[in-house]
Amino acid sequence: MLLSELSHPNQLHGLTVSQLEEIACQIRERHLEVVSTSGGHLGPGLGVVELTLALYQTLDLDFDKVVWDVGHQAYPHKLITGRFNEFDSLRQQKGIAGYLKRTESIFDHFGAGHASTSISAALGMAIARDRKGEDHKCVAVIGDGALTGGMALEAINHAGHLPNTPLVVVLNDNDMSISPPVGALSTYLNRVRLSPPLQFLSDSVQESVKNIPLIGKDIPEELKNIKGSVRRLAVPKVGAVFEELGFTYMGPIDGHDISNLINTFNAAHRLKKPVMVHVVTTKGKGYPYAEADQVGYHAQSSFDLSTGKSIPSSKPKPVSYSKIFGQTLLKICEQDSKVIGITAAMATGTGLDLLQKNIPEQYIDVGIAEQHAVTLAAGMSCDGLKPVVAIYSTFLQRAFDQLIHDVGIQNLPVSFVLDRAGIVGADGPTHQGQYDISYMRAIPNFVLMAPKDEAELQRMLITSINHKGPTALRIPRGSGLGVAVMDEGWEPLKIGEGEILEEGDDVLIIAYGSMVQSATETANLLKNKGISACIVNARFVRPLDQDLIIPLVRKLKKVVTMEEGTLVGGFGSAIVEMLNDNEINIPVLRIGIPDVLVDHASPDQSKEKLGFKPDQMAEKIINKFNLAKLNSKITVE
Repeated sequence: MLLSELSHPNQLHGLTVSQLEEIACQIRERHLEVVSTSGGHLGPGLGVVELTLALYQTLDLDFDKVVWDVGHQAYPHKLITGRFNEFDSLRQQKGIAGYLKRTESIFDHFGAGHASTSISAALGMAIARDRKGEDHKCVAVIGDGALTGGMALEAINHAGHLPNTPLVVVLNDNDMSISPPVGALSTYLNRVRLSPPLQFLSDSVQESVKNIPLIGKDIPEELKNIKGSVRRLAVPKVGAVFEELGFTYMGPIDGHDISNLINTFNAAHRLKKPVMVHVVTTKGKGYPYAEADQVGYHAQSSFDLSTGKSIPSSKPKPVSYSKIFGQTLLKICEQDSKVIGITAAMATGTGLDLLQKNIPEQYIDVGIAEQHAVTLAAGMSCDGLKPVVAIYSTFLQRAFDQLIHDVGIQNLPVSFVLDRAGIVGADGPTHQGQYDISYMRAIPNFVLMAPKDEAELQRMLITSINHKGPTALRIPRGSGLGVAVMDEGWEPLKIGEGEILEEGDDVLIIAYGSMVQSATETANLLKNKGISACIVNARFVRPLDQDLIIPLVRKLKKVVTMEEGTLVGGFGSAIVEMLNDNEINIPVLRIGIPDVLVDHASPDQSKEKLGFKPDQMAEKIINKFNLAKLNSKITVE
């Protein structure tokens, strides 16, 4: 059978191991072909090909449910569930999503872009199944890196207390999340490779205990404990942990041996209780470059399959904001040993890999544990350290309570750098950094800021670290503007002070962060039409520079706000609230992301759809304020 002929995963039923192995080769070929062309997650999917085929041969996917943690490991799943022909459109506008999406396929049982959610979701489905009197199987597939997330451990704890609720958890142990996994559980998983399980049969021991002649009616506690003691000997150390938590542990199993996987999964399904199947895989399996560099090939832009090297852009791009942040923090750490960089399993993505490499004693990776990262930083700041927590905007949402309770209320000097703030592109709605302005605005004592360019990022970082309370600095994904930066001697900003970039008499444009450059381009288009715009770089959304903004508003009486975030409770809302508090009633045009989910597409495509292009914004301004004789469509000259 050819992979292209698969329209339903149940077509795998009855295929021989050799036939499944041939399909595995075809999956890897298609996977590599598409990702090398369009970009996407590479290593995770390549590592679970055999696991996916074996698992699906043991399930009836018309009824049974599989929940994939995160979803970027589920490209093979997509290829065998009727999306082979559409796979060329992966992560492209109106194409196949890079993560699982319930609206995309009936086989995508749970959507996810953040890690550690699969066991909770699958357990919820299992409980619903039992309450409805149904009899289908529920399976969660989770990576070893995701086990560092507290939510996964909470779900395991709950499932273990439901001994009559059948649930299979497949632990995909590839010893490599995006950044190397950290913590006690990952250490167990590493050790287990060197220590095969001892072959003791606890059930036999228990049966023997029953036949021992006893005096009196009660079995002595010592004998009651024999089964548990032997069980702990019968599995590797990590298995003993899961057994104590109420799971039956099976493994470790070679994740690329289809025959053994099928036998193991069938055995797991027969046990009508929570089961943990520990499967050892190789991330990037089948592509030597990805196997050799599992971090670098976790996700890739387009690359040359024959060499594994990225295809260079037609013209060089400026250094990314993340790298400028990482380089600047490294310099600061060299000068101040109290400054500590903290990440949640995203060293490379946030630029903290530079600190990890050069000053590891001032670098901490907590794993996929954003809540812990925030409160850890709070504790460190209590005793005089200066923590800088670098987390993607979309992931910091997971620690909202800790931001309020542990940092904000206590007014602790912790610096947060929110990477990937704004439109992020092909990763889609789960990864868009569109909410941080809104959710951070409500937290007491926080100072919120966003730079207009790389040089201002450096000044804001030193401002944050020097501030005596909590700060949050948002930076966009991708390249900077190419402005000159400094190696040291950065001048801190005055908290809450904006700046006028250009004087004007017809309309006031107040822009925040990445939208400042767009505001300048928009103003230039308006100038071509005889409209003079005053441009303010707000710099701060909390506190706002009222002394600067209020007089300009009273003078110009036409206000435009620009932000790369949701309009609901965002920067524009803050401006409107300020005007209302000062009893100023004038028209305000708020430009930002409306109350919609931004789907996967290139950043430029998303911004065009949202009306963020300078010509689109100029036209909105003209129409909103009925500015002189300018009803014709403006185009970029």
